Amino acid sequence: MRSTNSENPDPPSALPATAAQGLKLVVVGGFGVGKTTLVRSVSEIRPLNTEETMTQAGAGVDSLRGVTDKTTTTVAFDFGRITVDATSVLYLFGAPGQERFWFLWDRLFTGALGAVVLVDARRLEDSWYSIDRLEAQRTPFVVAHNNFGTSYTLDQIRAALDLADSVPLVSCDARRRESAKQVLITLVHHVRSTVREVVR
Repeated sequence: MRSTNSENPDPPSALPATAAQGLKLVVVGGFGVGKTTLVRSVSEIRPLNTEETMTQAGAGVDSLRGVTDKTTTTVAFDFGRITVDATSVLYLFGAPGQERFWFLWDRLFTGALGAVVLVDARRLEDSWYSIDRLEAQRTPFVVAHNNFGTSYTLDQIRAALDLADSVPLVSCDARRRESAKQVLITLVHHVRSTVREVVR
């Protein structure tokens, strides 16, 4: 089945014969911040999604503040793949955002070389757990502001999150393939530079 992504209408389904390096990356962040959308928009294969329709049973458990139009939620993880160059392939795992599913993160983080923390400037406090956990695990990460139309600058977001200068912070539109791809490229460069620093 072909992808319906208008920016990449007929992506490759098979890995290039020269692919020699697979990199596992995770996409984390608060509930409704756009993790599933980012994986969908950038994946060159039909992504695996575990979205289910939200029901009344979740009322009072999952806060819909700022995402009142949301009707589905990830209950396990999202998976996608993107070829970076002739030899490198990224495997993307999107983590569920609700606190009740955080127990799944241990498995998703196993073997991950880096992470994207996707944030919504209207609900920055929803990303604190992700950042704290990645810092505690010493996992290289970048922060991507999925702009829902706010006027906050990246400097304001960095200050509000108390991010170290060494952590890359970028703006993106998770719906657009090229924008999402640039976030991943930024992460790959950051992971490689971090590894070089450790080796020294």
